[in-house]
Amino acid sequence: MVLSTAIRLAGRPSGRSTLINFLGRDGWAARRAAPVPPPAAVAPAAAAVPTAASTPPPSAATMISTPIDVVPEVVNTVPPELYADEPASKMRKIIGRRLTESKSTVPHFYTSIEIPLDNILGMRKVLKNDFDVKVSVNDFIIKASAMALRDVPEVNSTFDAKSRTQRTFDDVDISVAVATPTGLITPIVPSTSSMSLTDISSKVRDLATRARDNKLAPEEYQGGTFCISNLGMFGISEFSAVINPPQGAILAVGGGERKIVPGTVDLEKGERGKPQIQTTMTARLSADRRVVDEATAGLFMSALKEYLNQPKLMML
Repeated sequence: MVLSTAIRLAGRPSGRSTLINFLGRDGWAARRAAPVPPPAAVAPAAAAVPTAASTPPPSAATMISTPIDVVPEVVNTVPPELYADEPASKMRKIIGRRLTESKSTVPHFYTSIEIPLDNILGMRKVLKNDFDVKVSVNDFIIKASAMALRDVPEVNSTFDAKSRTQRTFDDVDISVAVATPTGLITPIVPSTSSMSLTDISSKVRDLATRARDNKLAPEEYQGGTFCISNLGMFGISEFSAVINPPQGAILAVGGGERKIVPGTVDLEKGERGKPQIQTTMTARLSADRRVVDEATAGLFMSALKEYLNQPKLMML
């Protein structure tokens, strides 16, 4: 410690005089006459640790021939007595395959609109009380959709993935989603736009009954140019449906809800009406962007709303 200090002090301009003053002249002379100790033995260098840059990557053959110890992941499963495995039915396998293909290959986009139902509900009462005719809200929706498809035929189209072409149809054949014990099936109401409300009502009832009994012929559920799925009877307010290829669009219909809506404004008189309680439903169109663009979807939804707002137009 003293030597190292002396060396460092001696390197300075006044280092020697300072060290002499510290050791004294005799001590300084003895320190200079003492032999210099040999340097300490240096320990042999440790083996060089290979680095990523110096180590060549293993060859494919080495990687294949060298076994890799894989530790299996421990999974805490539910005890078998708490669940039951049930193989999927043939229908559910087909549905799963087709809808998976649809979501992975069809470019979906969505447009939603709120539609008042009070005029429809009032018309139902008139038909029942005055004419003893029973039709459901869903029958009105099917008829209004058919008339809107007639007005906006671009939505009444399919897409051929092989030829990459769009095919537009003159006839409106609407598929109606029906829940069955084995899965969802979509029987077709052919030439829907030319049918009356009562014809649509009886046809849908017949198709739904035979669908639940598994008595539909293949031509009664294969095809169609447009699809409607209504979950309003299950208390669902709104949802998004998956397109059923090759169809270009599907309409998802929610249930009616009573809401408070602001009163209308009379621009001429500058007066605002009182708020009202109104029954409205949410309709959402899922469309294939290769077939339908946003403006066309908007035209269809506006036409649908107009027909449902004026149900007398569906009586003509």
